[in-house]
Amino acid sequence: MDNNNQKQNQIQVELTDQVAQGTYANLAIISHSSSEFIFDFIRVVPGTQKAKVKSRIIMTPDNAKRLLFALQDNIQKFDDTAKKGGNNHHPFGELIPPIGGIPGEA
Repeated sequence: MDNNNQKQNQIQVELTDQVAQGTYANLAIISHSSSEFIFDFIRVVPGTQKAKVKSRIIMTPDNAKRLLFALQDNIQKFDDTAKKGGNNHHPFGELIPPIGGIPGEA
């Protein structure tokens, strides 16, 4: 593939200042239908009875699978770096179960 074709296939991604700030979430609830996956990102504050959804992302099943593979790749890189670096981070030794057994189907 030549340089012209590579340049045409690249997507320029814009990150606004507001989005770059990020939104903290310490709980994610995932549900799905036959045509989409819904990711609700929530911030749970200790001592409160309610938690609000801070962000909702809706994806096709194909894109949800791409996200899964990208997360697996990044977690593996994180674990490899933690093993080599001897820093305060520790590798994920085993799967961390969902909180409260929240069902994942819409």
